Amino acid sequence: MEMNSKRILGINGIGRIGKLTLWNHLNLKHFDGIVINSGRELGKKIEDIIQYLSTDSTYGTLDRFMYGYTGKSCDVKILDRQECLIEMDGIPVKIIKRARNPREINWAKEGVRLVIDCTGVFLDPTLPADHPKGSLRGHLEAGAEKVILSAPFKIKDSSRKLPEDSATFIYGVNHSSYDPLKHHIISAASCTTTGLAHMVKPLLDTKETSEIVTASMTTVHASTNNQSILDAPPKAGTKDLRRNRSVFNNIIPTSTGAAIALEEIIPEIKKVGFMADSIRVPTSTVSLISLNLTFRTERTETGEPIINHNFINDIYRKAAAGAQKDLLIFSENQNVSSDLMGCQAAIVIEGLENHTRTGYLSFDAETLKSYGIETNHEMNLPVTHAKVFGWYDNEFGCYVNCLGKLTKYVDKNLI
Repeated sequence: MEMNSKRILGINGIGRIGKLTLWNHLNLKHFDGIVINSGRELGKKIEDIIQYLSTDSTYGTLDRFMYGYTGKSCDVKILDRQECLIEMDGIPVKIIKRARNPREINWAKEGVRLVIDCTGVFLDPTLPADHPKGSLRGHLEAGAEKVILSAPFKIKDSSRKLPEDSATFIYGVNHSSYDPLKHHIISAASCTTTGLAHMVKPLLDTKETSEIVTASMTTVHASTNNQSILDAPPKAGTKDLRRNRSVFNNIIPTSTGAAIALEEIIPEIKKVGFMADSIRVPTSTVSLISLNLTFRTERTETGEPIINHNFINDIYRKAAAGAQKDLLIFSENQNVSSDLMGCQAAIVIEGLENHTRTGYLSFDAETLKSYGIETNHEMNLPVTHAKVFGWYDNEFGCYVNCLGKLTKYVDKNLI
């Protein structure tokens, strides 16, 4: 693909996120061309690749994705069969297959300055470019200037710290902290962390709910490709045996690193005792976060707690109309998961199901004196527990959409 002054996006990996990222950027029309590295041969002929790129069991055909039921088609042409160069909806798309190791891809030859790594394989930003198994830094040595990882960082050696040129950003939460002179390897976190960050942000931005005492979350999460279709034996060293059980037939408790990753994006959350877990369910996409929070609360002049159901919902109404417009949606519909498939928001707050309860911690005079408070009276401290629900399309709508916005932002700030 000709370099010239065109904007060429590189995508490494052609799985779920890689293909949907292609679809997203075909729709955005920000880049003049796209180069996809599959790292291996695909199908028997170029038409097989086109069929894979043009259809999806979850979101339907590319025609319908791009143009709904208007009858308009997303025109796909073969420009150069030998070079595996096609045109999709007017945008040149080249598939290269020669290398799996990022260092050997030669992005410079393809005119690529910005790469999104969607393989799920190269997660450690501390590994050198010449690591024998490949690394994110290999993309930089291959000619790219910036790399965006479509997953959270995972540093294998716990003695190593996150390098200064690496950072995690979520569009609409902390993306404005991106420094093009400093940050060259970027993580876009995970789908769950993206949704969770947009749920927590408006609470921390509101004085009355900014003092979170404890927090926990459970994501009821759609199935993913790292689960088994049918029961399978675990690989050597496997810790989570449940992911080897059939995704079709089970509700599967598992773990999530969303709470830990959230600390990188919103540092003030570090002081909160945050727990997180995940429950996998047999659906193809759209997940639900159940966020549980405890606040120290104040009372009105009539003695009622300030934080209640309406107060929480008003916070999200304001966020949806203001700073997080289009990224956070407040809904009072009676939604089910399929209603939110393809919804291009980081999170959809389920206003009807949000609720609060306030209890009181009672301290007698003797207990208060043990804390250095001299009084002859009992003290009742109001504490409000809140439960907030949020939907997110963990594939395209939430994650790939926010990843696309972050990608555009980074590209516009290339120096």
